[in-house]
Amino acid sequence: MVVKIRKNEDEWKEQLTPEQYRVTRKKGTERAFTGEYHNKKDSGVYKCVCCDLPLFSSETKYDSGTGWPSYWEPVVPENVRYESDRSLFMVRTEVLCAACDAHLGHVFEDGPPPTGQRFCMNSAALKFEHDATASDAAG
Repeated sequence: MVVKIRKNEDEWKEQLTPEQYRVTRKKGTERAFTGEYHNKKDSGVYKCVCCDLPLFSSETKYDSGTGWPSYWEPVVPENVRYESDRSLFMVRTEVLCAACDAHLGHVFEDGPPPTGQRFCMNSAALKFEHDATASDAAG
């Protein structure tokens, strides 16, 4: 079970960069191909930038061609939660951190096997923890 983390706006602003705050706390989106992790190929785990909850593994990361880091499943299904997003004149499924409610990105049903899902995340919502035991691909 995921433990909920609650902070007020001032605490989040003190902890996060302005871009991280805009994306995670105000449901922003970074521009395609500008995020730190969209082309990263190292082995490791992508955690929530706000609370360190493990979210995605490099083992499920793939190049979706969209310009955002994409994964076909979370590390643990319970670590993310979903809400309907009706902004921008369309209906999408928003993905949030289950612990701190940070906006991470959206999930779509056009991903690769085995899940068919594309978790399209914002780099600003993530922080990467390198797996020192694995040999890294260039990236």
